[in-house]
Amino acid sequence: MSQIDRNRAARAEIRARIEETAARLFAERGYAGTTIGDIAAESGLSKPMLYRYFDSKQELHLSLLERHRDELAAAPMSRLLHGAGDLDTRMRAMYEAWFGYVQSSPYTWRLLFRDTTGDPEVQEFHRELQRRQRETDMALLREFAPGIPEEELEPLGEAIRSSLYGLALWWLDRPDQPREVLVAAMTRLTRGLLATVGEG
Repeated sequence: MSQIDRNRAARAEIRARIEETAARLFAERGYAGTTIGDIAAESGLSKPMLYRYFDSKQELHLSLLERHRDELAAAPMSRLLHGAGDLDTRMRAMYEAWFGYVQSSPYTWRLLFRDTTGDPEVQEFHRELQRRQRETDMALLREFAPGIPEEELEPLGEAIRSSLYGLALWWLDRPDQPREVLVAAMTRLTRGLLATVGEG
C-alpha cells in the first residue's frame, strides 16, 4: 500500500470514529446538549483536529443523517421487488432487512426519527426522509395492489411509513423484544392492507 493509500485509510478511520461517537452522543444527550468539544474528547481528538473533518456540529449531524438515510434505502426495497419466493416471503425479507438495520444502528435511528436540533435545515431533512419512505411504500402498493385508487395511495403509504417508524421507536425503548416479532407484525399489517384491495 502506498503512503497516499495509507493516509486515505487513516483519514477514513478517523472520520468513522468521529461519526460513531457523534451519533452516540447526539442520541444520548440531544443535539443541544452535545458540543464539538464533547465529540472531539470522546473521539480521542483535539477540536482543531476534528474541524479538519467537519466545519461545524450541524455539518456533522447532517452527514450522519445522510449516510444512514442512503444505507437504509439501499437493501429493503430490492428484497421485496427482486427477491425470491412469494410476496409474503419477500415482505418478510424486506422488513427483516429494515429492522435489522435499526438493530445494528440504534444511536443513529434515534437521530433519524427524533429531531432534537430545532435546526430548520435538519427539520427539512427529516421531512425529506419521510417523503422518500412514503414514496417507497406507495411504490410497494402500486406494484402489489394495483386496484387501490390513486387518491388513496399517499395516505396509505403514510400509514405504512408511520407504522414502521413508530414500531422502530417503540423497539428502541424495548430492546428485549425479538426482531422477528416486529417483522411478523409489519408483515401481517401490510398483508391485511393488500387483502382489502377492491373491497371499497
